[in-house]
Amino acid sequence: MAANRSQGSYYTLLLVSATVFCAGIAYLEGGSGKLMLVIGAAGLLASLFGMLKIKTLEGKTALKPGPGAMKLTGAGVCALGWLITLVGMHITPSTGGRIVLALVGIGVSLLGMLVILPAAFNKNAVWKS
Repeated sequence: MAANRSQGSYYTLLLVSATVFCAGIAYLEGGSGKLMLVIGAAGLLASLFGMLKIKTLEGKTALKPGPGAMKLTGAGVCALGWLITLVGMHITPSTGGRIVLALVGIGVSLLGMLVILPAAFNKNAVWKS
């Protein structure tokens, strides 16, 4: 996940802060929940600004610019699969229909993730130059 020590540190801070922030949301009605929410939000902001600070030290990225429309299409197909699954739960009251729509949604999402997105990112891959 991280290429160097500072990226790893800020990524760890991000994960811990996100966990504390979510716990704060879950227990918001109590005093400790509000404290966790504030501490988690402060950690998330510290992680964000820390990552932005070290972004300039990374240098040039390995990926060449690729076809943006194909990347958006792949992301859209993944989101469409999620929407099919989500809306399918509200459309049909029968268990069998819900299972079928959930499987169709999962299949559409997998199509976007495993077929369209890799094709978009491999079109201008570094090893092909």
